[in-house]
Amino acid sequence: MVELIRVSYGTAVTMGLRSGKTLAKPTTAYLMTYWPGHCRNNCAFCVQARESKADLEKLSRVTWPAFELEEVLDALPKGNFSRICLQTIDYPGMVEDVLELLEAFAPLNLPVSVSITPVEKELLREFKGRRVDYVGVGLDAASERVYREVKDSLYSWDDMWKFTRDIVDVFGPGSAFVHLIAGLGETDREMVEAMARAYRMKAEVSLFAFTPIKGTRLENAKPPSLERYRRIQLARYLLEKGLSSPKEFEFDENGNLTGFGIPKEELTELIPPEVFATHGCPGCNRPYYNERPKREPYNFPLKPEKEYVGRIIEAIL
Repeated sequence: MVELIRVSYGTAVTMGLRSGKTLAKPTTAYLMTYWPGHCRNNCAFCVQARESKADLEKLSRVTWPAFELEEVLDALPKGNFSRICLQTIDYPGMVEDVLELLEAFAPLNLPVSVSITPVEKELLREFKGRRVDYVGVGLDAASERVYREVKDSLYSWDDMWKFTRDIVDVFGPGSAFVHLIAGLGETDREMVEAMARAYRMKAEVSLFAFTPIKGTRLENAKPPSLERYRRIQLARYLLEKGLSSPKEFEFDENGNLTGFGIPKEELTELIPPEVFATHGCPGCNRPYYNERPKREPYNFPLKPEKEYVGRIIEAIL
């Protein structure tokens, strides 16, 4: 029986479970399955990894304190959230816990997103019958080369793509959100190819920036530059909308993205400012998941001003 659940700090503050201030109010309730130990997988960047020495209350930069499930269910309506996003770590009994949590969430009448390691289609159909409408796929690495270096996982590169296809088969186009982390050692070309593959499969892409966390294997690695991340965000949007293709993008000899096959002036008119905001399930703004407060965020929790687009394109091209 599930007794505890982790709640992201911003969600806990919005629900009144913690005192504090948030720079941007989360519009989704971000929750995570509780397990007193480490995940069975050993991703080099993850706090929850099997060999991580980091604080288990964290995921990326965010603190996730544990609360009694009943306390969280009572407080959730106070947050006025548009959906629930349930993150999972891999441990014995995780699937049973997820099903129990989905049953507990049902009276709240909110749509639910679940980020989970690969499960069978039969279970995906059961999720669908319990108000789940989007599923996150933690591919993370943009190429099989990088996947093998940083994802010491029970699941292979091919397993993750098969899972993506299964989700689309069960839930429909746009229901699978493939998570990709920029800054794990991939080239821009590899990132573009991974995003294009997801869109060809009728999946979606949610971008994250690598965040070095003390106690993880990659604690001394560097996050991506903001300029590089902005180029990847632009590429994601152009691929999603079919406005350009990997064949039209321009790369240097090291695989760095240098152009999009569209003149700078046209790009400024084509690109809406929300391209630089969080791109995830409906209602997701994921405030300051990768970012340090007081710095320009990789993913804006709110849509930036239209004038920002011109400044960005001028800076990165």
